[in-house]
Amino acid sequence: MEKKTENTMQALKAHVALNVRDVAASTEFYRKMLGIEPVKVRVGYAKFDVTNPPLNLTLNEAEFGERGALSHLGIQVASTDDVLAVRERWAESGLVTRDEMGTNCCYAVQDKTWVRDPDGNEWEAFVVLEDNLAETAPCECGNKVVAADSRSASSCCASAAPVEIGR
Repeated sequence: MEKKTENTMQALKAHVALNVRDVAASTEFYRKMLGIEPVKVRVGYAKFDVTNPPLNLTLNEAEFGERGALSHLGIQVASTDDVLAVRERWAESGLVTRDEMGTNCCYAVQDKTWVRDPDGNEWEAFVVLEDNLAETAPCECGNKVVAADSRSASSCCASAAPVEIGR
């Protein structure tokens, strides 16, 4: 009998559960962002079963103050053309997009587009153009240059001021 290890586990998909203030407003946002209908809607709850990328996304209505510890969420795609196609679909759905093309973020050069849900959670669609930049490389997310050694690379993207480009 073969011993299962972490590397041989058969994962079906990732699961993200978000607390939201208004499940109806958030469901409408995610319908537009994902381009699909929820598979389950109940009082204070909605579930999206996303096939590409494989994701079990649930929305749970809850009371809360400020945004939590979540920095941002993202979908890594294969090319800049894919980033632009996602941006176009989001904009056609009425979502406001924000672009960062050729940005130096998280020790990589990336092209990305962003949307923000009704609770302030930011989602990016991004492609990595050049990876594993030196630790001393500054982060230029959102046209804001931050020295990489002065803050964590993962927080530089989330702290950037939004530059709205959408329709």
